[in-house]
Amino acid sequence: MSPVISIGSAAARPCTLVVCRGCCCGNARKHPGTDHDWQLARMRAAAAESSGRFAVRTSECLGPCGQANIVVVQPSREGRRRGGRAVWIGFAMDDDSIDEIIAWAEAGGPGMAAPSAALTLQVVDPRQT
Repeated sequence: MSPVISIGSAAARPCTLVVCRGCCCGNARKHPGTDHDWQLARMRAAAAESSGRFAVRTSECLGPCGQANIVVVQPSREGRRRGGRAVWIGFAMDDDSIDEIIAWAEAGGPGMAAPSAALTLQVVDPRQT
C-alpha cells in the first residue's frame, strides 16, 4: 500500500470558513438590519490575525436559503484526519453568531475542537433546503 502524500497547499490547509454571499445570504433587502459587509470584514480580519490558523472565502449560493446566512466551517487537513467534516451553520445573522464561528475556527474547527452549544443549535442539514 502506498503512503498518502499531500502536495502543495493541501499539506497545510487550515480550517476554512466558506461564507455564502449568493441570492439570500448577504442580501440587505432580504435581511435588513444585518450588516453583511461588516460580518465578512470581521471574519476576514480575524483570519488575517490568526497567523494562518484559519482562512475565509466566499461562495455564491450554497443552498439552504431559508436558513440564511450560511457559513460552512471546513476542517483543516489535520481536523479531517481526526474525523472532522464540514459543518453547515445557519442563521448566522448577528454578532454573537459570527463571534462563535470565529472562536471555533481559531480553536481549530471540526475535528480539532467542539463547536459551542449555541453553534450546535445553528447546525443545518444542507440537503434540507
